Parts: sequence; C-alpha cells; structure tokens
Amino acid sequence: MRRISLWRAVAPLALLCAGLLFATSATNARGTDLRPSRNTTLAGLVEEQSRRSATLVRQHAALTQDIEKLQAQQGSIDPALAKQLKDLSDEVGTTPVTGPGLTVTLKDAPQQVVKDNPDVDADWLVIHQQDIQAVVNALWAGGADAISIQNHRVISTTGIKCVGNSVVLHGVPYLPPYKITAIGDRRKLQQALDDSQYIDNLQDYVVKFQLGYDVQNESSIAMPAYEGTLDLQSATVPGFDRTPSVSPTASGR
Repeated sequence: MRRISLWRAVAPLALLCAGLLFATSATNARGTDLRPSRNTTLAGLVEEQSRRSATLVRQHAALTQDIEKLQAQQGSIDPALAKQLKDLSDEVGTTPVTGPGLTVTLKDAPQQVVKDNPDVDADWLVIHQQDIQAVVNALWAGGADAISIQNHRVISTTGIKCVGNSVVLHGVPYLPPYKITAIGDRRKLQQALDDSQYIDNLQDYVVKFQLGYDVQNESSIAMPAYEGTLDLQSATVPGFDRTPSVSPTASGR
C-alpha cells in the first residue's frame, strides 16, 4: 500500500516536470526544428537571408513613406522646392522609372563542364564581382538612365562584393544567375557592351567554358526605386583630429 501511495504522490510531479520541459523546448525552438537537417546547403542559407533582407527592406520603405506623408501633412511645400526635390530624387534613384532597355544575364559554368575540367582553376568557371562591375560600367558608359541588379536599384554608393560563391549587393548575398538591367537607348547600350575590352575578355571564357552571358532587348522595363538607406559611411584614423572626407564607394559612374 505504501508503494501505491508513493507512486500517486510522485506521478503528478513527474508529469508536471515533463510538461514544463516540452513547453521550454517549444518556446526556444519557436516552432522550428531544434536540430536542423544536415542537408542544409549554402545556397539555401543565402536564399533565406536574401528573403529576410527583402522583407526588412520593404518594411523600411513602407515606414519611410509613412514618415513622408506625415511630414507633408505638417504644411504645404514650396512648388520650386518640391520640383527640386523630385529632380534630385530622380538623379539619386529613389523614384521608380520605366522605359526600354537591356537585360544582361550572367551565369557560372554548368556543373558538367566543371566535372569535365577538374584541372582548370575553379575561378575561371564562375562569375565574379569584376564581371558584374564591367557590365554595369559599360551600361553607364552607354548612357543608361537607371540600372538594377537582381531587381535592386543601383545608386552611386552601391558596392558589389564577392563573398565565397555569392555576390553581396547592399549587404545581401545573391547566387547566380545575375541579372543586370538598364533603361536607356538600347542601341547605345548594346554598342557600349560590344566596345568593352573586359567583356570581350569575358567572352573568351563564355566560349571555352560555357559561362553564361546573354543580352535581351526589353521594350518596357519597370524599375523599382532604391529603398535602402542613403547614409554615407567613412573611415576615421585614431588620433587624427581632421574631419575625414566622405568618399562614396561607387562602382558605376
């Protein structure tokens, strides 16, 4: 009889502890697997980070619009000042734009080519930041009115960087294919691409290792506005009192 009584006393306590353990695990996991699959790939992590960043950018843009509306409600804006603000916004890239243009798509070499060329330097078989920058620079030289990469507007402070097998744009990693779109005179844009010595060199690898390089004419392109921050950052030297000059990390014009 004592054993039965002891079990009756201990059983509720054990059940309570188990319930607390399950509740703690669920809270820490927040609905996700505490031990993620080993099949998680770098590509999946990059895509997840890109989606998360895109969501934050949209939220930032929505809040900025709310702020602008509230500021406009505080009083009317001088027409001359409003026009100047619009002109500057068009130049900076903070307003959407439409028009004809070109889309250049860059891709790494196919996996079969990589397997068939084990002795070839791996750097020759992938698209690098220099390739993207060369296309962007050629399009600017061709008189592009606006440019986007991966549907993100390129502005004067846009930096393009290689990190591993991905390219980072505005702090967000992207995997190939890379799409560079430009609005402007299509004939002049194409001529600028054809005249680029760097792109001519890239074409050798396109032929030899099947790197992707494709140019498509677009009759109408709807390009979004730049939605990120416009704050400039500069480096400072410890112990140096003079205010350093700000230099945008421009990869375009």
